[in-house]
Amino acid sequence: MNSTPPTPTATPASAIWEPARLGPLTLRNRIIKAATFEGVMPHGRVTAELIDFHAEVARGGAAMTTVAYCAVSPGGRVHNNTLVLDGNTGRDLRQLTDAVHAEGSLACAQIGHAGLVANQRANKSRTLAPSTRISAPAMGLVRAATRDQLEQVARDFENAARVAVDAGFDALEVHLGHNYLLSSFLSPNLNRRTDVYGGSVVARSRFPREVLERIRTAVGGSVAVTAKFNMADGVPGGLWLDQSLQIARLIESDGHLDGMQLTGGSSLLNGMYYFRGEVPMAEFVAAQPKLVGLGLKVYGPRILPTYPFEEAFFLPLARQFREALSMPLILLGGINDLDTVRTALHDGFEFVAMARALLRDPYLPEKFRRGRATEGLCIHCNKCMPTIYTGTRCVVREALWENTRAR
Repeated sequence: MNSTPPTPTATPASAIWEPARLGPLTLRNRIIKAATFEGVMPHGRVTAELIDFHAEVARGGAAMTTVAYCAVSPGGRVHNNTLVLDGNTGRDLRQLTDAVHAEGSLACAQIGHAGLVANQRANKSRTLAPSTRISAPAMGLVRAATRDQLEQVARDFENAARVAVDAGFDALEVHLGHNYLLSSFLSPNLNRRTDVYGGSVVARSRFPREVLERIRTAVGGSVAVTAKFNMADGVPGGLWLDQSLQIARLIESDGHLDGMQLTGGSSLLNGMYYFRGEVPMAEFVAAQPKLVGLGLKVYGPRILPTYPFEEAFFLPLARQFREALSMPLILLGGINDLDTVRTALHDGFEFVAMARALLRDPYLPEKFRRGRATEGLCIHCNKCMPTIYTGTRCVVREALWENTRAR
């Protein structure tokens, strides 16, 4: 592996609205809708609300919209209202990809196994982890995966990838972030294994890299394969740049990815690291069953600490990866301003991913393109976060719609 990979030439800001390549794909511009759990899949069903959610994003001008979160197995769901990529779900998802394509956009499926973040009680299924530990999201003890179990997980990723391709998705985003299963293998505080999948940086990255290879072999070059990759876990003893940069270069040298979306934080231990801004604790407590809500009042501040919001808050970390890697990179994290998109392209990032800004206004990319706006309306109150239990939405936008109807 070359110790000093070439840094891609900075892309002119004027290229925002020009077609751009990502693996075998041509995207119509440089703005991607990041995965945001939609909260409208009761018992894992594909609904009209889910289809409409992504069709509107496509209509609003994003080059690609990402369906989140598609579990590779029932035990890998975050909870029982999570999609599982199987044959039946895949057939239903064809309606979604067709609707997105009809608007001139592309569709990406985020695939993963929730691991320590999978709610075992809701799923009525055991989950697994690199090493045995208690997990609050899992509602109890999660045992270390055996080699046979890991082989089954790898097969599940292969099968899910094939289902996604058959459903018409143009890209796959493999979840290597937020301390979901593959991410937890990378983390020194979560992976205490003593076999070939634990210990050194190379060993801890072995299983996620094997999964990426299996996925690429399963789908070939028919779709783009990307990863959502943790730069830092945001917790003491967790993954940080000194090791995540090494892992990213190993993944790049394997040659199985067409791009990488850079993220950070832990759904297990620090969920605000990848949000930033206010913590809507009262709304979170109100959205939970009484007992869970009481627990949140006590333990919530520990797992949901407050970070001040900053535009493009991951950019300082992401620049370290841009310097070290030559593959296409997607900048994520608090992007709300057209100048930020220009800065990202100038710094050599091929794409930007937007989440909350497009919840507030799905038509923001088209407004940018037409010169009708230079920044989004999102105020980063994070009151969208608790709505994942009833249909993810911007409560400010919702209130405006309700007022309009009432007139």
